[in-house]
Amino acid sequence: MRTPSSPAGAARADGSDGSSVRIGVLLPLTRPGWVGAGRHLLAGLELAVHEVNEAGGIDGRPLELVVRDTAADPRTAEAAVDELARLGVAALAGEYHSVVARAAATRADALGLPYLCSSAVLDALTEQPTEWVARLSPPQSRGWRVYAGFLLGAGHRRIAVAAQPSVYWASGTGILRDHLAAHGGTVIELDMSALTPTAVCDELVEHRATALLLLVGHPEPAVSIVKSVRHDPRLTEILIGAPAGQPEFAEWATLLGDDSAAVPFLRYLPERLGPLGARVETALRERLTEAPSFVAFEGYDTVVVLADVLRSHGADGTHATAPDRTHIAASWPRVTVEGTRGQIRFSRTPGISVWQWVWPPVQVVDRDPAEPDRFRILRTG
Repeated sequence: MRTPSSPAGAARADGSDGSSVRIGVLLPLTRPGWVGAGRHLLAGLELAVHEVNEAGGIDGRPLELVVRDTAADPRTAEAAVDELARLGVAALAGEYHSVVARAAATRADALGLPYLCSSAVLDALTEQPTEWVARLSPPQSRGWRVYAGFLLGAGHRRIAVAAQPSVYWASGTGILRDHLAAHGGTVIELDMSALTPTAVCDELVEHRATALLLLVGHPEPAVSIVKSVRHDPRLTEILIGAPAGQPEFAEWATLLGDDSAAVPFLRYLPERLGPLGARVETALRERLTEAPSFVAFEGYDTVVVLADVLRSHGADGTHATAPDRTHIAASWPRVTVEGTRGQIRFSRTPGISVWQWVWPPVQVVDRDPAEPDRFRILRTG
């Protein structure tokens, strides 16, 4: 799907006149993609592009986004990567869904197209190590271990996971099981391709689980499961958790009301934003007309990194020559840039096939039952 131009610098669907430096962007903007996440990611990207261009662009050339909707479909993402490569984008950015990002990263690697993944956490973004791909979000193995530590610290040893078939959910389940088992915990898998939300409640009672984690799509079946569990008198003490971050977005509170609170999830923000982060938060709030999620900050930081790379290593300052993709990819280990959530540097991490920002902040938070629009920090890591 081709999206319309944006006043913040999204290019025409057929490219530009050659005077701009273009970045291809992959986003879930329609269902079954997580549309709220895509909207926040795009808001962060566009805000940063606007500020880059206000400051003179890339050596005098405007920065533009060429946006493509993946609708959470890996094949759509692969086709978009092929198209964007043909259009001559300098680099690729974006995507929220891990399975889609993996397909995009694999294709970008094959084409020699630099890709800065904004917001997908699956450890194995590519099957083999690659020089072409870097990532801002923390790997799933790190974030989900922090979440497992939170569960153990809260006294939970019998954890049920309501899961749908997916490489991402299976990977998360494995991380949780390994970490919990090392500390005497167990993970009970509930197959949501075979169970109704009401049947989930029966399984929780039978297995004497003290916590239920939602490893399922949003809004459904996540919302229906929460409603069923919250209103089952047998399960008043059970913790519902959503490590993938479903409660981060306003839609969660809108759909669930009071049931939306006290559902711990992972988000990637520091305990306190610095001056840059605070300024960007205010600007993003104005664009979105709601509180920006961590995904919006990831979008902003993506452009901050790419603009730094393009100015320093990717472009020669002339209008006739496009930024060199090989030089851009070679720049990942030399990046040192201040983002909204801390200083960003990339390095090689054992078990991770791409260049990784090693220390993005990780929090476990929930919505305060007394004030669902306010988040409580439960653990940091």
